[in-house]
Order: sequence, then structure tokens, then C-alpha cells
Amino acid sequence: MAEQIPLELGTEPVGKLLRKYAFPAIVAMTASSLYNMVDSIFIGQGCGPMAISGLALTFPLMNLSSAFGTLVGVGGATLISVLLGQKNYDTAKKVLSNVFLLNILIGFLFSAVSLIFLDPILTFFGASEATLPYARSYMIPILIGNIVTHLYFGLNSIVRVEGHPQKAMIATILTVTINTILDPIFIFVFDMGIQGAAVATVISQFISLIWVMRIICDRKQFLHLEWKKLRLDWAIAGRSISIGLAPFLMNAASCFIVIFVNNQLKRYGGDLAIGAFGIVNRIVFLFLMIVMGFNQGMQPIAGYNYGAKLYGRTVAVLHLTMKWACLITTTCFLVGMLIPQAAVSLFTHDSELIAIASRGFRINVLIFPIVGRQMVISNFFQSLGLAKKAIFLSLTRQLLFLLPALALLPLLLGTDGVWLSFPVSDLLAVIVAEVMLAQLKRQFRENTLEPESLEAN
Repeated sequence: MAEQIPLELGTEPVGKLLRKYAFPAIVAMTASSLYNMVDSIFIGQGCGPMAISGLALTFPLMNLSSAFGTLVGVGGATLISVLLGQKNYDTAKKVLSNVFLLNILIGFLFSAVSLIFLDPILTFFGASEATLPYARSYMIPILIGNIVTHLYFGLNSIVRVEGHPQKAMIATILTVTINTILDPIFIFVFDMGIQGAAVATVISQFISLIWVMRIICDRKQFLHLEWKKLRLDWAIAGRSISIGLAPFLMNAASCFIVIFVNNQLKRYGGDLAIGAFGIVNRIVFLFLMIVMGFNQGMQPIAGYNYGAKLYGRTVAVLHLTMKWACLITTTCFLVGMLIPQAAVSLFTHDSELIAIASRGFRINVLIFPIVGRQMVISNFFQSLGLAKKAIFLSLTRQLLFLLPALALLPLLLGTDGVWLSFPVSDLLAVIVAEVMLAQLKRQFRENTLEPESLEAN
């Protein structure tokens, strides 16, 4: 019975499948975003505006850690969904072993290097004497627990694509619930301040990892961890990493961009401008995570049908996902245009910080109604295992468009120029994505595109 679970991906109506796979992912991603917002809200209300700025300075390092996690987890999950479509079950099981071992190895190495050079890294990220202590206090517990974080996110992706999106959702909701309970305890009761929020984060992820490990190790599951066969297969690892390279480079580029943003904001607006960017990031991220939830729901459906050469179904789930994504990003646009002060006030009572963040929020979301299309198209290429095209799409917005805008526009407009760089780069990225999608659709119609195969070794 277990081996029949993925077959529905090629037979059920794509709308029904997207609801089944996307809804748990949306709940999970929204919960994950709320989990980050809860940290920011408790830190902002309990530790002050400088703590919010210190937390914002940790985003690049958190993004870089996430980048290494997605390099393994997302790449492995995408490869498994394509392999299931090709009915290559033995290799799919080997991919799971690789995801487990690579997450441990990469997580350990990242933590070790980051802890050794933490102060210089945070200073390079834009920390001042006022914000460095807050950023350091938050990152030390996070880095100590980094292996737990990598394993939790990586293995939860596998649980989702093997046909258990509800269980993956439960794991994320469990993390958020525990973190929300522990945050005020560690911050206020134990008087640990911003460091308490980080400790609560690691503990909540560790508890959820135990839940995920129970699923992954269950022999009744279609894919399960076989401890006796646990070893790295470098051919499979290379293929998995090549697929995960697109989200890795996107997150790594995002890390570099946020560093540049922080330094530009520090130059033109000071520490509070960095804190404002941190607040806007959290709010916008909530909506983007919902879109990413739709993307996660689309991934196994698109990957399976592409692997099975059912191109009509592959394109159908893409179009449906884009419609929902644009609805979500349009909602974010309306919040930013109509009630930015109300949204920002959740994080701080400081009137100056509220004013800076509200203006930045409005500018940031100027063309958000169409941003959803670009996000879905980029993820679509990744879901099909078309690594090079996915990497190109991931990097165009960040490096080819956003970076030059961040360098030039602040010279003309100051702090507003930093904020305006985002909608300018978003617009250009949407245009490029649409052109590449049109080319891919033509290949589908002509039936000239062959799914890549990875034979079992």
C-alpha cells in the first residue's frame, strides 16, 4: 500500500492535489513565519528598539544557515519527488540517507566557523557598538543548535514529498506553539532577554525534530531511514546538491544583499533604519511564506508529473499556483498601502521607529501584486530539477537587478532609495521569469524536453 501513495500525483485532479498538498504546507509556512514574528514581537516589546535592530543584523547569518540547509533539504526533496515519478524507489531511499548525513556534516561545519568569527561577521553585517551585544547574544544559542535546525527542516521536507503533508504541517505547528510558550518564559521570567528568545527557538526545534525522526525511522513508511545502510553516496549527493543549488544561491545572495542593505541603511538612516527594515522584513515574510507554502504544495505534483512526462498536468498546477500566489501578494500590497502603521506597531511602541518602518513598508510593496508570479515560476523550474535555469532566475533579481539598484538609488534618494530598490528589481525579475516560462511552455508543447534521470547505483 505504501508504494501506491505517490501514484495519486499522476491521476487525481491537480486542483484537488494542490489543495491537499498546499494547505498543510501553507499552514506550516505561515506558522513558521509567525514563529519568527513572535520572536521579533517579544524582543521588540521586551528588550527595546535597539534589540530589534540587533535582531535584524542576524538575518544575513540566519539566511546563510538556511541556504546551506536548503542546499541539502530542498534539493533532496525535489529529487525524491522526481524519482517517485520515475518509479526509481531504491535511489529515492538513498537520497534520504544522504539528506540526513549531509545536514549533520554541513550544520556542524557552519556552526564551528561562525562561532569562531562571530563578532567580525556581525560587525561586517552592519553592527554598531549599540547593536552588537544584542546580535551576539541571539546568535550564540542559535549556532550551537544549528545541527538540530538543519535536520529538522531537511527531514521535514522529505516527510512532505513522500506523501505526508499533514504530518509535516504538524511538526511546524508544534515548533511554533512550543516557541510561543517558551519565549515569554525565557525572556521575562528567566530574565534572559534576547538570548532567551534564541534558546526557546532551539528547544522548540529539537522537540519537533524528535517528532520528525519518529516518522522518518518508522519502517511502515514508504521512505524510512535504514541505519545499517546509512552512508554518503557522492553521486547522489552531487545530484541532490545541484538541484538544491538554486535555493542555496538565492538564500546566499539574499544574505549578501541584506548585508548591503543594512550597511546602506546604517549610512543613510542609522541603527533605527536597520530595525525598521527588520520589522518590514518580518511582515512581508509572512505573506511570502504563504506563497512558499503554495510552492511547496506544487513541488511534488509538478515534479512527479514532469518525471512521468505528463506535461499538461505539470503546466496546469503551475497556473493554478500562480493565481493563488498573486492573490496573497496583492493582500500584502493592500496592507502596506492602507494600514502600515497598525502592522508595524505590533513590534514596537517607539514612534520614530514606527514612522520609518511604515514609510519603508509602503515603498517596499509597490509592485507586490505581480511578485507572486515570479516566485512561483522560479520554484517551478526548481521543482522540475532544471537546476541551471532555476539558479539563473534566483540570481537575476538579487544580483543583476537589486544590487545595482541598492548602489545607485540611495545616492539620489537617500533612505527612500534603499526601499525603492526592491520594487524596481522585482519588476525586472518578473519580466525575465515570464520570458523563460514562455520558452519552457514551448518545449512542453513540442515535447522536446526530457526529464533528467538518475539511475540507482
